[in-house]
Amino acid sequence: MAKFIMSYFIVVAFLAFAPICFSHKMQAKSGYLYPQYYDHSCPQLQHIVKSVVAQAVARERRMAASLLRLHFHDCFVKGCDASVLLDNNGSIVSEKDSKPNKNSLRGFEVIDQIKAQVEKACPQTVSCADIVAVAARDSTVIAGGPNWEVPLGRRDARGASIQGSNNDIPAANQTFNTILTKFKRQRLNLVDLVALSGAHTIGNARCVSFKQRLYNQNNNAQPDATLDQLYASKLRNQCPRSGGDQNLFSLDFVTPFNFDNNYYRNILANKGLLNSDQVLLTKNHKSMKLVTQYAENMQLFFDHFAKSMVKMGNISPLTSPKGEIRHNCRRINSY
Repeated sequence: MAKFIMSYFIVVAFLAFAPICFSHKMQAKSGYLYPQYYDHSCPQLQHIVKSVVAQAVARERRMAASLLRLHFHDCFVKGCDASVLLDNNGSIVSEKDSKPNKNSLRGFEVIDQIKAQVEKACPQTVSCADIVAVAARDSTVIAGGPNWEVPLGRRDARGASIQGSNNDIPAANQTFNTILTKFKRQRLNLVDLVALSGAHTIGNARCVSFKQRLYNQNNNAQPDATLDQLYASKLRNQCPRSGGDQNLFSLDFVTPFNFDNNYYRNILANKGLLNSDQVLLTKNHKSMKLVTQYAENMQLFFDHFAKSMVKMGNISPLTSPKGEIRHNCRRINSY
């Protein structure tokens, strides 16, 4: 009788936990991502990524912003599939040469280093796309920003799209409506736009990205009237009318390496560096309200940013059997 009772409870326990186990398998097959994807196949993944990212940021604090931006520029082109990492090779025209990326996008060597260590620990298991996503999260945390569980299970693309990179990534000098339209194409909404723009609380921008605001905002040889004139005067010292296009400026001049809400406070003071920053305040009432709320409540910004990063990371992921697990993040596998 005791053996029967024990067997009965074992069966009941198995049935109780079976839906959880099977749901993970179904998620992978149905194109869904989940944080525990590598828990058994590569349990070292999270530690490796965190360690390499921490070392890279310790060497160069700007790298946190670069790795975060790399994830953005990957996801907005064909989805989060590591297409942005591919070099020119054969029929592949690299996205690295697109207007938003050329002489600007960085962090490829850090991803290479992570991939090499992951391949030693778990050969042919973890995609480059997932490494980019986890590195973006860890960069945010290291800079003082929010943490979140990164859904995993992406596969790597076997091609790139320089046309998509040129057309789909929002540009610094575009109008609010154009930028919002590009977000909506990715099934991201206005809240996502304002929250994810907060990534500009760290990192730099080149002079060429905002030069028109200093000298010719509306093709009338006049500066942008929404830009604080004392701030604009300081910017002109290092960003002249002619030349200096590659000179770097902090997107948040108050705390350039700290992931906080000073970015929104700067916008309220008319000291947003890029046109795409300042229009969040001046061109839409709902976005203006969010800018004000984030400036007053950093935790609200952190909560929204983390949720929006998960949404962005879910843009059109390749999952098994589509795509591949690259051996080298810069080129597709040879079969």
